[in-house]
Amino acid sequence: MDLVYQAADLFRSIEDRARAGEARAEAAEQAQLEIIAATERKLRDASRALEEARRRIESQQEQLDAAEFRAQAAEAEAREAKQSLALVEDAIRRRLLLTSGHEDGRSTAVA
Repeated sequence: MDLVYQAADLFRSIEDRARAGEARAEAAEQAQLEIIAATERKLRDASRALEEARRRIESQQEQLDAAEFRAQAAEAEAREAKQSLALVEDAIRRRLLLTSGHEDGRSTAVA
């Protein structure tokens, strides 16, 4: 009978170790699934953040392009205004020269 009890104890011990091993394997598998789920959440969050950053950069680039266009338009307007002012100044000088030349009775030349 001792041999039967020893075999039964040995069998129970093997079963207990097998159950413990299975429990550890299940716990490890569960931990891996949790790590995978957490990693996937972090990847989705990072992807959303990256997409938002890309949209902000595009928006800022569009704003920069618009500001550049406005600056170029303002420079062109400034050049046109400067040219117009030069024409007005030239017209005033000619008018003054004509007027001063008639008052003296002689023509005045400016070098």
